[in-house]
Amino acid sequence: MHAGAADFDDSAWEQITPAQLEERRSTGRLCFNWYRTSVTIPEKIGSFDPTGSTVVFEITIDDYAEVWVDGRLPLVLGQPGGQLIKGFDAPNRVVLTRNAQAGEKFQLAVFGINGPLSNPPGNFIWVRSATLDFYKSNRIGPIQSVKTEIVKVDPALDAIIAPGSQLEKLAGGFLFTEGPVWVPATAIASGYLLFSDPNANAIYRWSPEGQVSVFRAKSGYSGFNIGEYHQPGSNGLTLDKQGRLTINQHGNRRVIRVEPRGNITVLADRYEGKRLNSPNDLVYQSDGTLYFTDPPFGLPKVFDDPGKELSFSGVYCVKDGHVKLVSTDLDAPNGIALSPDEKTLYVNNWNDKRKVILRYDVKAGCTLSNGMLFFDMTNAPGDDALDGLKVDQQGNVYSTGPGGLWIISPEGKHLGLIKGPEDAHNMTWGDDDGKTLYITALTGIYRIRMNIAGVRP
Repeated sequence: MHAGAADFDDSAWEQITPAQLEERRSTGRLCFNWYRTSVTIPEKIGSFDPTGSTVVFEITIDDYAEVWVDGRLPLVLGQPGGQLIKGFDAPNRVVLTRNAQAGEKFQLAVFGINGPLSNPPGNFIWVRSATLDFYKSNRIGPIQSVKTEIVKVDPALDAIIAPGSQLEKLAGGFLFTEGPVWVPATAIASGYLLFSDPNANAIYRWSPEGQVSVFRAKSGYSGFNIGEYHQPGSNGLTLDKQGRLTINQHGNRRVIRVEPRGNITVLADRYEGKRLNSPNDLVYQSDGTLYFTDPPFGLPKVFDDPGKELSFSGVYCVKDGHVKLVSTDLDAPNGIALSPDEKTLYVNNWNDKRKVILRYDVKAGCTLSNGMLFFDMTNAPGDDALDGLKVDQQGNVYSTGPGGLWIISPEGKHLGLIKGPEDAHNMTWGDDDGKTLYITALTGIYRIRMNIAGVRP
């Protein structure tokens, strides 16, 4: 059995426009439809060159679907999709190619079926969404050391990072890397790095073997008007104590947790009935309390976006299902981190006119007090505002900022700076001992060894 090869004559089939996909077709207790379309890889998609990309076709049909490519069901071991999806309205994803070339053609046939889940005539077939996504593989060959400058402002820096330490570049060619988190090794699998590309609307996975793959497509937004967004995807990523991935979604304007079976739980999407701006970064306390920042950078027009429902950019706390606003002191709160004893919360500001880190005392019941200035980089040379924020086990604070990655003592003293070939935007602690600092920096991901382990999920 096959669904028709590329030369299959479908001229007698009804032509359906994109606007008609959601029309309900067929009826009855058991109903089904076939859909066909052809795909040709273009030379350009706007300014994006798809050459060498991984191309993923994703479709969601009410209720089930299977996807045939050039007359065959994909039979690649472990590939998502390719068989009847056994889940109500589950998206079916099929990789068309991992090395796209302009002019390459694919014939797609989609079999949609609605089974006896309700009494007739309540069943129909309709397409909820159908998209074609392009992702660069971003493998750059062997891991290599790159130009690195360790700027020592205070002798105490030597205890934190060895003089002469070098950054290593792990992969490149992304649009804008952000929000990394290290997933620890288990008894059956080695650890790996996850990181967001909010511009590409994807989460990527980097393994110690040097492989980069798409971990989660549509990581932050699944709307039809995605072209209006500059950064629709996910940003901050972290793990809770059960190892569940927690994601800040820019375009969907919410914080979600991915459950072991793949379904999601929305942890926060509104405050007092109004939609959040675009959650940015996040950190868990050991008891499961979650803090996150919410500037509007994921909205199409940022601060001036007509869809913005809140008049402020907040810091929030989520505990026992309740979302509490705990600070509006900053106009663009961004990076967020807890001290090793969890008694102090640090938040930095993405504003080139106010490049500051604030600190707060953490009290029970999602309460912050005694907010004060911890460090000010406003007059430091360089254009970059503050972005990612992390803390090591001795309480030293790490913040991306003008000129590189700043290292600051718990007392607020500038100790030094790590400068690499690209501007750092976020970081996470990784490897088994927690002493490797993984850095997302514009188009690439990097790592550097430290002498002190970091505070991590």
